[in-house]
Amino acid sequence: MTVEWILTPDRISAAMGLVAAYTGMCWGIGAEVRKQRLADEAQSRAPQSKTGAPAVLVVYSSQTGQAEALARATAAMLTEGGLQVRLLAAQKLGAELLAQYSQSLWLLSTTGEGDAPDQALGFVQGLMASQPDLQNHQSLVLALGDREYQQFCAFGLQVHEWLQTCGARSQVVCVDNMDSQSLQDWQSLVTQTHQNLLGVKTDTLASALAQDWLQAPAAVPMVLSQRKLLNPGSQGGALYWLEWKPQSGQLPHWQSGDLVSLCVPADPERARDYSIASMPADGSLQLLVRQSMREDGSPGLASDWLCRGMAVGDVLPLTVREHAGFRLAENAERPLILVGNGSGLAGLLSHIRARVQRGRGDQWLLFGERSPQHDALYGEQLQTWLAQGSLARLDQAWSRHATQSLYVQQLLSREAEEVTRWVERGAAIYVCGSLQGMGQGVHLALQAVLGEAQVDAMLASGRYRRDVY
Repeated sequence: MTVEWILTPDRISAAMGLVAAYTGMCWGIGAEVRKQRLADEAQSRAPQSKTGAPAVLVVYSSQTGQAEALARATAAMLTEGGLQVRLLAAQKLGAELLAQYSQSLWLLSTTGEGDAPDQALGFVQGLMASQPDLQNHQSLVLALGDREYQQFCAFGLQVHEWLQTCGARSQVVCVDNMDSQSLQDWQSLVTQTHQNLLGVKTDTLASALAQDWLQAPAAVPMVLSQRKLLNPGSQGGALYWLEWKPQSGQLPHWQSGDLVSLCVPADPERARDYSIASMPADGSLQLLVRQSMREDGSPGLASDWLCRGMAVGDVLPLTVREHAGFRLAENAERPLILVGNGSGLAGLLSHIRARVQRGRGDQWLLFGERSPQHDALYGEQLQTWLAQGSLARLDQAWSRHATQSLYVQQLLSREAEEVTRWVERGAAIYVCGSLQGMGQGVHLALQAVLGEAQVDAMLASGRYRRDVY
């Protein structure tokens, strides 16, 4: 496959159409609706229709923002069609409130190997540990997941089974990586529920249902302006820095912690998410991409295309996606402990850059890679920030160091007293990178340093946030 073949006008037009349709599905609803989550009351309520209309409870739990975006789109459609809708994050739901509704819709993500999203911990340990009487209750569950993980859609399925155990009549739809057919099945079930509750199909409802309300704006065509290998000679997979600029117009807007979704020509039906390493003020959208290899030795389709297949100057549609669970949000004014490894540095860099641009220096980076000779990613930049006071502290762990082999989770244990002091003065903790090894090890180290109860409380409150994969 040559670059000339990819870049013929007809080919590019067709590929961009496929990518735009899919990445639109992965997005959510517009920025105007997403702003509601900045206020607690706006987060827990969608606009109400006139008094006396049937009432529906819409519950979501999201790790990367997809489930929340779909929940808001679903709630908006139901409200437009004439129902009273209560939109609520799972961690804010109690048995008394649930009992007030005869119909509920649940949109639930699974993270890692079958786990609930971090902020759903209170719901799992609280309401799900009880068995409220739901004998006259009906529910629909949209379980989001990815079949590449063994425990596919596990959290959504667990909630579905719990609802049935409590006496509710529950249906479930599992969605593999935002599969369009599964989302259409969900839309059909919601539509049928809407009609059943109203009894008749009103003109307002007909207008709402005529729209494909899970679709969203098209992706932005972006030009690969630069690409650089960051770790020549490394024992690990090649790690590349990619810089993107819009084909025309301005950069899209994003906040630190957000993601970009994209599809490559070799696999146009499956979007991949990557953490954004830059801020709009930097003048470009920057990614860190590890060239991955499958178990059989073949290269990963997306990473191989991004790292070697594309030529500088090629165009690919990208969708910037809000990652509410990893944004600074209410932690913007707190000190930050930033922990990660490998390409996970991207999500941490965006936070550092956002805070440096605001003149803040109270951030501590603990980062792990293989060797200082080949894997000192952004070494000069990090040292410059440290010297300027833009980083309060920088600690690095090298797992293949000749004499001082160390992993980042071991750094946390070694610096237990300092970690405790930072947390005691209000610091938030952000972790980005691989789930296996690093993510799990860091979590266990934090539990040992701070205690399980405090770690759980920080997860539930959003002071401990993870983007692990």
